[in-house]
Amino acid sequence: MIFADLDLSRRLERAEGRSCLEFAEARGRLHPESGATWIECAGAYAVFDGVNSPVTQSFGLGLFEPLSPAALDRIEAFFLDRGAVVVHEVSPLAGIGTLDLLCARGYRPIELSSVLHRPLERHATKPYPEGVTVRVAGVEEAALWVRINARGWTHEHPELLDFMGEFGPVAFAREHTANFVAELDGQPGAAGALSLHDGVALFAGATTVPEMRRRGLQAALLEARIDYAFEHDYTLAMMVAEAGSQSQRNAERAGFRIAYTRTKWQLYQS
Repeated sequence: MIFADLDLSRRLERAEGRSCLEFAEARGRLHPESGATWIECAGAYAVFDGVNSPVTQSFGLGLFEPLSPAALDRIEAFFLDRGAVVVHEVSPLAGIGTLDLLCARGYRPIELSSVLHRPLERHATKPYPEGVTVRVAGVEEAALWVRINARGWTHEHPELLDFMGEFGPVAFAREHTANFVAELDGQPGAAGALSLHDGVALFAGATTVPEMRRRGLQAALLEARIDYAFEHDYTLAMMVAEAGSQSQRNAERAGFRIAYTRTKWQLYQS
């Protein structure tokens, strides 16, 4: 049995934090002029991936050691000196002291997300629907993987096309991440990723191009990533979804359980 306790929260938050800092490292390799970088302070990771990047935030605040005003000063300066807003993803297991300090500093909650987990165990692999195959994308398929992601994610939000075209190559280049492509009758139509850190497999967002939806590609992508993680000796899977969303329900149908509801806090300066 996996208990939703401090030890679990530390594992999950560390895994997502590592995934984000490796994203910033990938951007730094591809675009040295970006200034993408990260620091560790009081056990938390603070990641700068650009002023407008959703990756620019901290993970693990208050989980690994009590949060002090001096540590928070340093983390805030890391973001503010680079012209970024100060944002922290904070687990409820960080404790009242952490939340009290954030409130005293003028932070406000801006987002709630469900952090979900499930054990990875040997199981009977479900057969894919007829004509569906899944594979790990090779380096030479980076452009294909990026294109599928861009088409899938921007169908309902075309204003994000430029962002996804810039975001995708960095995501593909991230270390300790396996990138997957699903095909239907030999035609690529869905993509997803799996970030791997210290026994925890983080299932990143997967998407399908509009004309191939409801054909079993998403379920096959999930099954393939579960098998891949287990075969590589990972014992715990995690996902993060908007609290109460369809994505959360889909994860629960796949055997994931909510470990806790996490709050994103942003500093508002007078």
